[in-house]
Amino acid sequence: MKKLDKINSPVDLKKVSAAEIPDLCDEIRRFLINNVSKTGGHFASNLGAVELTVAIDRVYDPEIDRIIFDVGHQAYVHKLLTGRRDDFSGLRQYRGMSGFPKPSESRCDAFITGHASTSISAALGMARARTLCGEDYHICAVIGDGSMTGGLAYEAIADAGQSGEPMVVILNDNAMSISQSVGGTANMLSHMRTRPAYFAFKRFYHRTVGRVRPVYLALHRVKEWLKSYLLPENLFSDMGFYYLGPINGHDEQSLEQALRYARDMNRPVLLHVLTLKGKGYAFAEQQPELYHGVSAFDPAVGIQDGEKRDFSAVFGETMCRLAEENNRVVAITAAMLEGTGLKHYSEQHPKRFFDVGICEEHAVTMASGMAAQGLKPVLAVYSSFLQRGYDMLIHDVSLSKQHVVFGVDRAGLVGADGETHHGVFDVSFLRSVPYMKILSPANFAELQAMLRSAVLEMDGPVAVRYPRGVEGEYTQCNTDDEVLLYSGDALTIVSYGVMINEALAAARVLEEHGICCDVIKLSRLDNIPLPVVTESLRKTGRLLVAEEVCSAGCIGEHILTVCQAEKIELKDAVLLNLGEGIVPHGKVEELRALYALDSDGIAYAAMSILGKVEQQMNEAKE
Repeated sequence: MKKLDKINSPVDLKKVSAAEIPDLCDEIRRFLINNVSKTGGHFASNLGAVELTVAIDRVYDPEIDRIIFDVGHQAYVHKLLTGRRDDFSGLRQYRGMSGFPKPSESRCDAFITGHASTSISAALGMARARTLCGEDYHICAVIGDGSMTGGLAYEAIADAGQSGEPMVVILNDNAMSISQSVGGTANMLSHMRTRPAYFAFKRFYHRTVGRVRPVYLALHRVKEWLKSYLLPENLFSDMGFYYLGPINGHDEQSLEQALRYARDMNRPVLLHVLTLKGKGYAFAEQQPELYHGVSAFDPAVGIQDGEKRDFSAVFGETMCRLAEENNRVVAITAAMLEGTGLKHYSEQHPKRFFDVGICEEHAVTMASGMAAQGLKPVLAVYSSFLQRGYDMLIHDVSLSKQHVVFGVDRAGLVGADGETHHGVFDVSFLRSVPYMKILSPANFAELQAMLRSAVLEMDGPVAVRYPRGVEGEYTQCNTDDEVLLYSGDALTIVSYGVMINEALAAARVLEEHGICCDVIKLSRLDNIPLPVVTESLRKTGRLLVAEEVCSAGCIGEHILTVCQAEKIELKDAVLLNLGEGIVPHGKVEELRALYALDSDGIAYAAMSILGKVEQQMNEAKE
């Protein structure tokens, strides 16, 4: 790592000679393989973006210019080249470096980008701010790895193209978003246009002929006519962007030439770059989807692709069975085939499986259209990505009471992906959707039973929310709306989902201290009556609700509202949750401990309600 060790800032990168760049890129790939294989993280996308990122950080000044990576998981090389090399040992670890761009982490990160398709909108906003404030800096958005399947990107392109604001959009096309081929003639002309001699000629042309306005306009019209005649239709050009490419995304010198030319054109430019996802690591080149996001692995042998049985896998298994029983069951996902556990379903029922790309809004409304015609659509979507479809949930699904089932994956804390991916807002926004039923299984058996009921027995919109990972100790199948699992008269503890494991563990700790509690598990989270909870509270008079969601609109608030309506006077009430819901990255168990949502935190809160903490402290002093 002789060359990489000398790069501690963007200034150092610019000092590297052109001849040394290939060796530097090789070192960067070895660094990524050695480090990400230890910590886990987004892997193949970063291996494919090495030369591209090196060129970007050499052409632009990351401390002044605004570089926005979309989705953001392809920004590891940028982090490495902007002074964060030593932070990779803590990548995605609690208190360590984020796996996504984060302005609070470095001034070289322009914008938080954890969700797809946002970069061009943000870049245009910055460009317009630059114009209004009379400032001088360059703007570059890097989009790809599926992000161009999202509608937001095209909304932004349409606006940015007609705005005339100087900015460069780099389409990192690694065959995971749009087609690599735009025609033989286009490839030939693009190859010519990206040669250094071409850029020199263009500058000479603008300095000379460009100053004679009538001649320039006449020649420009001839050039544009020839382009339109020889080249196939180009969406980006039609929307106001000057299109360059496609060019080899692993030829760093050509990338630098193209970027400098695009930057200096002083208009909206789209640079189409072809890269190989996973480049430099054979296993990742062969299976880029498997190596997209990885846990720690041995780089010598690669990932051992064993089937793991987690909530997503159980969801997929159940969907396969439901589709076999009922030919109207269809499955939809938004570019998350593997993540949502639908791989086997897609193979067994290909005509009834629909991957719409990173288009959650479209997925929700399409599902509603299917339901309107008698199908039984199930949309499998991560909790944090369903946030995009909120308007469609209300306008397109609930207003007409369409029977659409939402498999809300990654509900609750997700761990290393952090604040952009924690599924902690869905309870709040789903409870505000009219007619929405919300089911919360605590284990695999309950997920199977609830999903079956949601698809085949219920009507109207139904959400089944479940976490990432495996089930805990509680494996009984009880899908009643409320279930009393533990009895006592000291206080009432309420929880749901896999958090019930922490609540039961806390109850056992309390029992060791002579404190017996009611522990109630909820299976329904929408606005239903809670007779078991209210009966318990009339007995104990004390409430503790533990839930892995943000505080606004949480179930604890609903219970307090019910108590007020039922005229139940509480001696004390504690709502344990995630506050505003902006939770850092780290292991789930670390984060639960941080927010006092583990068994020890729940037990301590319960003892505080009962005044037992002070009592024990006084006894210890004596």
